[in-house]
Amino acid sequence: MRRHGDGEKGRRGYGDTGIRGDAETRRTEDLKRKPKDSSQALAKATTARAKGKYVLRLYVTGITPRSERAIRSVKEVCEEHLKGRYELEIIDIYQQPGALKEDQIIVAPTLIKKLPLPLRRLIGDMANKERVLIGLDLRTTK
Repeated sequence: MRRHGDGEKGRRGYGDTGIRGDAETRRTEDLKRKPKDSSQALAKATTARAKGKYVLRLYVTGITPRSERAIRSVKEVCEEHLKGRYELEIIDIYQQPGALKEDQIIVAPTLIKKLPLPLRRLIGDMANKERVLIGLDLRTTK
């Protein structure tokens, strides 16, 4: 009587398609491989966290009055409350439309606080500095 797995080398048992081993190997190899972007992002995040640095992204739509107001307001808040402890990346979604998918942006202006955790999103007008401070965890709600 033959059982599943018995037999000559290379002979397949009942229900064994021969693909399973290859799929398991591919899965294991995929787990071992890490995208360069993720490892670079992790290194950047670890460095930033160790320094108490804020990592921010501001998505705007071109050179409009609303975009300029958002940029000016966020920069003022950062300079006043985070001087020397922040990294602000300003992304014009007209110039870099591919960046929208990464952070799942649907409205601009949007400010994303990547670090320190937790991740926060501020959407809309950035002119209310108190709202921006609360969103960045720099001030508690009253």
